[in-house]
Amino acid sequence: MGKRDDLIAQYADDLKNKCGMDPDMGLLTKVTIGCGPAIYNADASTVAATQKDELETVKNNFLIKKLGLADGPELMDAINTVIETYGRSERNKYRAVVYYMLTKHFGKESVYG
Repeated sequence: MGKRDDLIAQYADDLKNKCGMDPDMGLLTKVTIGCGPAIYNADASTVAATQKDELETVKNNFLIKKLGLADGPELMDAINTVIETYGRSERNKYRAVVYYMLTKHFGKESVYG
């Protein structure tokens, strides 16, 4: 197994054990690949949930640009819901896991079809 496969297994474990979700491995793999080289960078691979700028970046670059959603208060509400599900006290909130949960939340799996 390569490094990416190890990371995907780690993300699946987080989804199961920290978020109480049974991950769709095909979608999780596509979301992880979609994150590109960021998954290998310690800082870029996680979402700093306490930093407003970081949450704005997730909203603008992922929800609006990648998923094609219209801007509105429901986007930030969804991000906060996902952060709560992951656990605010959880130190490492992996970007791929957050993006996966947001994709599921908005029913945008077709973006990765």
